[in-house]
Amino acid sequence: MALRFVLFACAILVATPGSAGAFSISFDWSGLKLCNTGRPNRVGSPAFRVTGLPPGTKSVVFKLVDLDVPRYNHGGGTVTMTRSGTVPPGAFRYQSPCPPGGRHTYEWRATAKAGPNGRGATLGTTSARRRYP
Repeated sequence: MALRFVLFACAILVATPGSAGAFSISFDWSGLKLCNTGRPNRVGSPAFRVTGLPPGTKSVVFKLVDLDVPRYNHGGGTVTMTRSGTVPPGAFRYQSPCPPGGRHTYEWRATAKAGPNGRGATLGTTSARRRYP
């Protein structure tokens, strides 16, 4: 009897939408103009690939954080998500990475929201980081 219950529970987990993979993002900064003056440019967002969106996600809030200077507000934006999981370049504007005379580690943070325009309950969070330049 216990074995049947375990097998049934496993079957439910396998069939649950969104269980195929964890919520994650990746991004492409190709084409971003080099900046190392410490004075960021206002630029269009990079292309993002979003996978494993939590069920019920209507929008995703993106925020760029310089892990070497986390107090600096690079901004971000909110996008309405589609089934494709792609966010085209330029979907929102933000302050570009621009470390003064060196390399910094930057992290895009993404928060899946239940409502449109970044509102509603938080359904999941994830991040992706990269050194720049």
